[in-house]
Amino acid sequence: MRLLAALALLVALTVPAAAVDPSERLADPALEGRARAISEELRCLVCQNQSIDASDAQLAKDLRLVVRERIAAGDSDDEVRDFLVARYGEFVLLRPRAHGVGLLLWVLPPALLLIAGAGLFLAFRRRPDARGTERLSAEEEAALKALSREEEGTPNY
Repeated sequence: MRLLAALALLVALTVPAAAVDPSERLADPALEGRARAISEELRCLVCQNQSIDASDAQLAKDLRLVVRERIAAGDSDDEVRDFLVARYGEFVLLRPRAHGVGLLLWVLPPALLLIAGAGLFLAFRRRPDARGTERLSAEEEAALKALSREEEGTPNY
């Protein structure tokens, strides 16, 4: 079992490395590191749940080349991201930015969770007590006392 887990881990760690073709790499290790970091943040538009750094799709390869071209041209990391967002929309980012529509994606789920929690709290708080909140009338108390006296005289079997 441990061997199988180790093998799965080894495969998972080598897949991203296999996606980037050696011919794509930049000669400068610092620039290549920047390109890899940016590529890990960009969504493969074919695979959708994978970064372009880990994807073998042709479009992902093309996007990796665009990232490297922009870096080689002197663009900053933000300028590269902005270029790709302008071209493909916010969807190209694996982690949407926290402004505009992206802000709704970050704020709305926790806000809805808080509202639902407050609603449940208020609903349970207003729920009548299981023991009841009404007092017994004098007649009901007398009947209850009479019943309890009768039960005391009855033998337990």
